[in-house]
Amino acid sequence: MIACIQIATATATREDAERIADSLTAKKLAACVQIIGPISSIYRWQGRIEKATEWLCLIKTERSLYEEAAAAIRELHPYQVPEVLAFEAVAGSSDYLKWLSDELGPAETLDR
Repeated sequence: MIACIQIATATATREDAERIADSLTAKKLAACVQIIGPISSIYRWQGRIEKATEWLCLIKTERSLYEEAAAAIRELHPYQVPEVLAFEAVAGSSDYLKWLSDELGPAETLDR
């Protein structure tokens, strides 16, 4: 089994989430990015409890691409301290994992 991970990040707008998703998939740092939202977030920031509406990105990739994907997220993300959390998959269907692995790697030119 490949070392599959899912990276989570949340953004303030759907447009920011789509920009991150488009960039990661175009660079082949992610095989898939699911955008969920809007969601409600309650968190501590600079000593205060904040509430926000956000869009959650669930990014499917391989462990070996984490550092590069995380750097790309931080570069594109508008937040001062963006969420970049990775979760390791402990199991997965062989067909899905093969597809995921096949879709990652050196970026190619996409016709859009």
